[in-house]
Amino acid sequence: QVQMVESGGGLVQAGGSLRLSCAASGIAFSINAMGWYRQAPGKQREFVARIRSGGRTNYADSVTGRFTISRDNAKNTVYLQMNSLQPEDGAVYYCNAEGPWDYVNNRYLEVTGQGTLVTVSS
Repeated sequence: QVQMVESGGGLVQAGGSLRLSCAASGIAFSINAMGWYRQAPGKQREFVARIRSGGRTNYADSVTGRFTISRDNAKNTVYLQMNSLQPEDGAVYYCNAEGPWDYVNNRYLEVTGQGTLVTVSS
């Protein structure tokens, strides 16, 4: 059974910090990258950060310098340390595990979690 267990969301004041965690299990494909997306009310889901198996990271411009993604490959767990949170960071944060290219469906194999809510008060 595929599971993406996310935790760490909650309510924080502007300027505060939160650390999100996501543990993946039961995934049939080799995980090449893990990352985080977020979706605020009334907005489209947007990319936040990604970390590849080798450790290379990518961040959205809006979070660069404030958020740090890390990963424990042995545990298939990814973390997102969020500092200097602002109200515009409030959203449901989704964990994502990305695998090899699916030539049948022309997209990367991936699994996404159920999301964890982050609320930032001003």
